[in-house]
Amino acid sequence: MPVGKLYMLPVPLGAEANPEEVLPLAVARAIGFIDYYIVENEKTARRFIKAILPTKKQPDLKISVLNKHTEPSEYFSLLQPCLEGHHVGLMSEAGCPGVADPGASIVKIAHERGIQVIPLTGPSSILLALMASGMNGQSFAFNGYLPIDKAEKKTALKNFEKLSREKNQSQLFIETPYRNNKLFEDLLGTLQPDTHLCIAADITLPSEYISTKTIAQWKREKTDLHNRPCIFIIHRF
Repeated sequence: MPVGKLYMLPVPLGAEANPEEVLPLAVARAIGFIDYYIVENEKTARRFIKAILPTKKQPDLKISVLNKHTEPSEYFSLLQPCLEGHHVGLMSEAGCPGVADPGASIVKIAHERGIQVIPLTGPSSILLALMASGMNGQSFAFNGYLPIDKAEKKTALKNFEKLSREKNQSQLFIETPYRNNKLFEDLLGTLQPDTHLCIAADITLPSEYISTKTIAQWKREKTDLHNRPCIFIIHRF
């Protein structure tokens, strides 16, 4: 029996984004022939599938959930449909699956089992922010979330600033949206005045805001980032 393929299906970065504007036709075509899905949230996944392909019959969908409550021992079973000859679609809650996303674990298993992985083009907040930042697109690092502890966070920021200067490497990170303003305060209070900071908020949404300034310049701005998905990038040239 032929083995099915694992399709990595991108989704918009926010509910306000128009799928037709940010996703290629290949995504809708793939959804047309895929009935098995691995998703973070079944309700939002079904809503997305209905929005991008209204003719898709919802009762035909077989959806498995992969989130922080899923035990690692269950990961292998999520790909069982592929071994039975069915194609499976992997979705994140926002953007591209497998990047800052639990789906990476499923992709690793797919490779181990000889299942072909097919990534489809879609919006990545990390790359879109870097593209628009004016910083170093040839040498950069995505560092995920910073420590919550204030002292540890300050140490991490100082280390990223140092790495940026020594390696000419842009440093990217994210924060839980409701903590954005506190992180912004920490950035202003920790980094050197001539360090550049890019804030990329609500990427691809109608409220999109992307700006790069030095820390000294940001201190003169009134900026409210509360509950807005953001990518932060620092670079000390």
